[in-house]
Amino acid sequence: MVSLKSSNMVKPEGQTPTGLMYLPEFDQVIAITHIPVVYFYRPISDHLLLNPIEILKNSLSKALTIFYPLAGRLQWTERGRLGLNCTSMGALFLETESEATINDFRDFMPTSETKALIPSVDYDKPINEMPLLLVQVTNFSCGGISLGLGMSHVITDGRCMAHFISVWAGIARGEKPENLPFLDRTILNLEEEGDLTPSRFDHSEFGTRPILTGRLNHLEEQKKESVVVMLKLSKIQIQMLKNEANDFRSVDKSSKPFTRYEVVTAHMWRCASKARLHESEQLTSVRIAVDFSNRMVPPLPNGYFGNAFIPVTPIATSGELLSKPLGYGCSKIREAIEKVTDEYVRSLLAYLKREEDLSKFRYSHVVGSIQGAFLGNPNLAITSWIRLPLFGVDFGWGKEIHMGPGTIGYDGKSFILPSRDEDGSFDVPFRLQVEHMDAFKKFFYEHI
Repeated sequence: MVSLKSSNMVKPEGQTPTGLMYLPEFDQVIAITHIPVVYFYRPISDHLLLNPIEILKNSLSKALTIFYPLAGRLQWTERGRLGLNCTSMGALFLETESEATINDFRDFMPTSETKALIPSVDYDKPINEMPLLLVQVTNFSCGGISLGLGMSHVITDGRCMAHFISVWAGIARGEKPENLPFLDRTILNLEEEGDLTPSRFDHSEFGTRPILTGRLNHLEEQKKESVVVMLKLSKIQIQMLKNEANDFRSVDKSSKPFTRYEVVTAHMWRCASKARLHESEQLTSVRIAVDFSNRMVPPLPNGYFGNAFIPVTPIATSGELLSKPLGYGCSKIREAIEKVTDEYVRSLLAYLKREEDLSKFRYSHVVGSIQGAFLGNPNLAITSWIRLPLFGVDFGWGKEIHMGPGTIGYDGKSFILPSRDEDGSFDVPFRLQVEHMDAFKKFFYEHI
């Protein structure tokens, strides 16, 4: 049980630019929700830090002066698009306390208890009333604390989130910020280039997702109960999957070996298809977020602060995934990732800019929601946080003992995270329908 002690709005310390900020199409098609993450810290010694709450608030105020878009509010503009109104209204900062101890969270699996450590948002409110950044510090009975964050996904992706948290923590430690953000998003406004010619790509990632054979829509699947587990993969198990998958590409030694992300994702794709009892001809996709910041020509400026990823959706039949080697699924994933080139990114921007209604592309982030596109059965959505610098965040009282997503939003959603043990192993929180989870866990470990 978490109880509220105080609620404040933290505003930028200094004067910041005002007015409406342009949001490119890649920001427009993101779900209007907040990325939920939570950090856990062991008890803080009094002689090291007298008041962590005040230090966090003061450093946040300084950080918001640099990352001032996070202190603004979204608003609707023409054609159902969103703009960012830089108002300096600030970030919501909650101080709470709990009778629980850090040990009560065991493997830090994203559960309802973990979700309570992150500020909740009422998405029925007008969009111009929603803070873009929400912070919650929870004091546990053991003396430890958690830092729960919700950051507007329209404004930030995982890379931006990591950048902001890193600068904020550095300020809290008394350091002068050096890694400043690049805030001008008009760099992705193709209209200024006149580059809106019809595309030679079909951009199927924004088309209709596969649905279960014999169904007309996803409504029945969206209403089914789902559950979250925390899967663990050791460094040895990951290498075994890599060895198995890379045997498939032995005929083409010129290609690069499959990555850890590709092999784990393909393995989960196969296991989910088997656990869900798909028919052999059932089409199934896996949604992958590809960072394009260094794939453009020229690359986006260092510190670009905005969504810089494209969702790609390799598709196969369940029969193909189960009857062919693991490397087959990896090759489908690799093919989808490699199609994200400079030409492809610009083509997709133009495609989205021509669309009158972008709301149909905003997928559902909420368990049980029937709003927006559904990414669950027969599909998956697996996001890699393997290389994001989200870990080892020190606000002045040492690095966290765990960092991870606070919630897993829907059936088929997963993240792949480096283990807090820093031994090359992975933590894989995963949500799946209750009726399929036991079979999935069985296949997940048996087929390594």
